[in-house]
This record gives sequence, structure tokens and C-alpha cells, in this order.
Amino acid sequence: MDIELIKTFLEVKDCRHFGKAAENLYLTQAAVSTRVRQLEKYFNVSLFQRTRNNIQLTPAGEKLVPYAEIMINTLRMAKQDIAISTEKVAHIYIAGTPNTWDVYIHDAISKIYISEPQISLIAEILSREQLTRQLLERTLDVAILFDPPKVEELKIESLHMFNLIPVTTFNNKIISPADVQRYIMIDWGTSFTHWHAKEFPDISVPAIRTSTARIALDLMLQCGGSAYLPDMLVKPFIEQGKLFKIDTLPFFERELFIAFHKENENEERIIDIKNLLRKDQPEAPAIMTP
Repeated sequence: MDIELIKTFLEVKDCRHFGKAAENLYLTQAAVSTRVRQLEKYFNVSLFQRTRNNIQLTPAGEKLVPYAEIMINTLRMAKQDIAISTEKVAHIYIAGTPNTWDVYIHDAISKIYISEPQISLIAEILSREQLTRQLLERTLDVAILFDPPKVEELKIESLHMFNLIPVTTFNNKIISPADVQRYIMIDWGTSFTHWHAKEFPDISVPAIRTSTARIALDLMLQCGGSAYLPDMLVKPFIEQGKLFKIDTLPFFERELFIAFHKENENEERIIDIKNLLRKDQPEAPAIMTP
């Protein structure tokens, strides 16, 4: 089977649009459609439900996704391993959920890059489910996440603690959650979501929900709003008078974890990375603002 068929299938799955997938792959839309049909012919099933501006996976397509991702990751790792078979370089694949990049990994990667020149890094953003699956499949070396899976095969260790504090661009008195204006709900993981629902049953309906702190902060600075953001991230903006801490609302202490497989062949390198990240806590990542 041509691996390009699998790549095309995954791109259409992500875009939910044949035209956009064609643009991303630098192909014509007809070529993308042909590749998908070839794959459907190979498996003798329909992989997508095709309706105007609404491309959805069929049940068969949903089942193919994890196998397709494994194939792509396995081939990528094989290509890299074969290419460096004569080099003394360790390849480490590290990934995290969107908000772990915003508050930690973004800056931590630069420390690894500078301090460990013998390590070649692969760094990506993945969902919690993808992190868990790829750790268990050993196609991922290190995961950094908020809510680690309770799986016996994995080593889970605390990496960093920080506070999520309520901030706003509106410099007026906020007495209760109901007074919060233009609230942006950020996904800080399961435990935060449960705590938030219990603490703020009467908070205003979020104007926006996002899994990325950078989106929330940029939007707040441009258009105004309120949200729970990491203390080290908002400190410079509070000092500049662009954000105001909401002292009447509680903060939330968030713990960040590192996870890796107990039988990972790169365990020594991973331990070096773990110790480096603990010793040199990343600074607040710079965010470009208008």
C-alpha cells in the first residue's frame, strides 16, 4: 500500500474538507479524492460520509484512524533510526497537550536544545488520548501533561507546580463570579474543570472556550476579557497595567507531570531531560502582542 494514501486520509480527517486537505498537501482536489477512493477500494469500505461542506468519518473510518497514525509514526521513526544508524545521536520524541506548551514546554525545549546537543528532539502537540496511546506503543518517549493516565506500564512523576489566577482587562470591582465580564473558559485539564464547576456555578456563560492560553491572552489584550491564566504568564502584564488580578476569586494550584514508559530504551536520556527540566524551571514564555 502507498503510504501517501494513509497521509491523505489523515489530512482529510483533520481538515474535514477535501479542498483544504488538497491545499495542505499541495495536490489538486481531484488527486485527493482519487487517493481516498483507492484507500476505500483497498479496504472495501466507505471511509467518509460526503455531504456538502460536511465531511464526516464513517464508523469504518473511525476504526482506521489509530492504525493509520501508528503506521505514519512507525515509518517516521524507522526512517530516522535508519538515517542515523552511524551517528551517536539519541532521538527523543517529546509531546504535550496544548496548554502544557503555553506554560512550560515552549521554553523548556530551548533549555534541552542548549544543554543536550547530543539529543535530537522531535516536539509536537497532541491530545491526552494520543499521548497515552503513543506512550504505551513506545512511539513517544516523553509526555508532559496535566492529568496523567493511571497505567501500570508508565512512570508518572510530578514536574512543576504553578497557580492559575483569575485576571481581567476591566479595572472595576468584581465581587462575585456573576460580575466577571467577557469570560474566556480555558481547558486546564479534568481536575480544574471539576473544581471550576463546583466553585463557580453562577459564573457568566463563557464568551469563548479554548484549549490554548495564548489564544485567550492575545484575545483579552486586543478585545478585553477575563480568564484563569498562569501566574508567571500574566505577571508582566499585571505590572504594566494591562491586566488586573481579581482578588475576590480563588486561585487554583495546578500540577504538571512528566510521563514515560518504564521500558523505554532511552530511559537514561529521559532521566537527564527530567532532571534538567526540574533544575531549570522554564521562565514565562514570551507572547507577541500588538
